[in-house]
Amino acid sequence: MTRAALTARSLRNVKRLHRTLRLVGSSLWLALGMIVCSPTVAAGNETALRVRGPAPLELVRSAAPASWQRQKVDSQGSSWPQTDWAGYNTLTTLATPPGNGAIHLVTPIEGDAAKGRQLAFDRTRGGSCVACHVMGKDTPPQPGNVGPDLSLVGATRSDEWLFNYVYDPRTFNPGSIMPPWGAHRLFNIVEIRDIVAFLKTLKVLHTFGDAQENPDLRTPPKETRDNLDPTENPAMFALDRGKELFVRASAQGKSCASCHAAPESTMKSWAAQMPRYEVRLNKVLGVEEFITRHARATTGAELPMQEADNVALSVYLHHLSNGAVIRPDLSSPGARKAAASGRALMQRKLGQLNMACVDCHTREKHAFKWARGQYLVESRGTIAHFPTWRTSRGDIWDIRKRFQWCNVSVRANDLPPDAREYGDIEMALAEINKGEKISSPGIRH
Repeated sequence: MTRAALTARSLRNVKRLHRTLRLVGSSLWLALGMIVCSPTVAAGNETALRVRGPAPLELVRSAAPASWQRQKVDSQGSSWPQTDWAGYNTLTTLATPPGNGAIHLVTPIEGDAAKGRQLAFDRTRGGSCVACHVMGKDTPPQPGNVGPDLSLVGATRSDEWLFNYVYDPRTFNPGSIMPPWGAHRLFNIVEIRDIVAFLKTLKVLHTFGDAQENPDLRTPPKETRDNLDPTENPAMFALDRGKELFVRASAQGKSCASCHAAPESTMKSWAAQMPRYEVRLNKVLGVEEFITRHARATTGAELPMQEADNVALSVYLHHLSNGAVIRPDLSSPGARKAAASGRALMQRKLGQLNMACVDCHTREKHAFKWARGQYLVESRGTIAHFPTWRTSRGDIWDIRKRFQWCNVSVRANDLPPDAREYGDIEMALAEINKGEKISSPGIRH
């Protein structure tokens, strides 16, 4: 066969191969198009989700309410503190002054023991000493045991040691959970002298007539209410609203159900895979921020975080995942970096009270102890029941509102609900809670 004939045959073979590949390609793209356009498959099949690419999100605006500021009152009219603690650490800013070492005083220290007793028991100044200590025969009800029993402290410690430990315990223990009462200006020098005078009177071991008053013997609380019973849990009514919102058409004529058919079967594990790292925003998105951004990009609905409709949809989406195992995706470098950042932030001392998440919520520190009448629990087992009805506040809280309240309770300025730092902590908690099962909406005191 001549070279010209071979060349002609080769060209014919190439053309046939090209036509074959074009047909195969058309069939493949048709199949992929069916997957992408099918709401049921797109919502429920993980392989299909990977094929269809990232979910549409609005990426520019804040997901928080337009005029976000610290919540003033909850749905029952209960107030949140409005003090500005700008001079102390937050999750974004390191501002807390360091400890300045011991103060050397002329001893013995003189003060008014009666005034000192009143100050030690004053719950308006950081919860009072009784939040963490038994303090002799006059101890008020429900003392805590985060700190040691001080009933004999007047017989065992010097005046100067007592003063400096109250003024700034970091002088002796840099990681102490005890607030630096003097260094952080919760009590002045005269008041600390009075407290020392009171502590010097504590020289007799206190015995409890009622075991439930003794924090070392008190029975830990056990939640027995059925969180999925609407007669027990008012958050179940938000579930009904969430279902309605899922199918309600927006002004653009679209709803969640336009793309996500049969959510009871196709989205039954979605919330258990949240939060997730979103590379387009370079941050972690929880369910609530995802709702805000995805709704803006798809239906045009405006559903800012922590407003009623957002919370209701979050309750519904979490409820769909009840029984599903928490399994956040930590495969990407961004997700692992966020989880590491969250773990570090949980160790940061915050606010005027100078406390960290790990101080209250790890076995190594003070989990499973009492802070006054509040029983402290470890981080594992905490996120599976969010959003949750807070009976003490008469309100439904998502996990970010829980973070905000923890900030405020240690007298640290809180952050907007879509703060990057809250996302990092949420990812760290999801990692800690991996394997736990969703049970939402929850109910807690």
